[in-house]
Amino acid sequence: MSYKVAKSDKNDYIEVLEGIKRKTLVYGNFTLSTEFILEKGKILPVHTHPEEQTGYLVSGHIILIIDGERHEMKHGDSWAIPGNTEHGAEIVENSVAIEIFSPVRKDYISK
Repeated sequence: MSYKVAKSDKNDYIEVLEGIKRKTLVYGNFTLSTEFILEKGKILPVHTHPEEQTGYLVSGHIILIIDGERHEMKHGDSWAIPGNTEHGAEIVENSVAIEIFSPVRKDYISK
């Protein structure tokens, strides 16, 4: 694979749920990075997927629920969630998170 670069585009966001948007930033052979914009008061329901997920909270405040445990996350905090582990979030303040998935999430790649 050759290298890839991606330029910012405000129109690339997909509304996943009301008040929760995501944008795939860039991906390679083994990882994919995504930006999430999370609106205060919204809930990301508990779910699973086979990909490992690491994240960094760029701004805001969320409650991250991982395998039934609640974790208060604020600006600058980060996490790593193994594949097939139940997780979700409660959005306490308007927030922005960057997450990396491995292997690449094919469902996050635009057709």
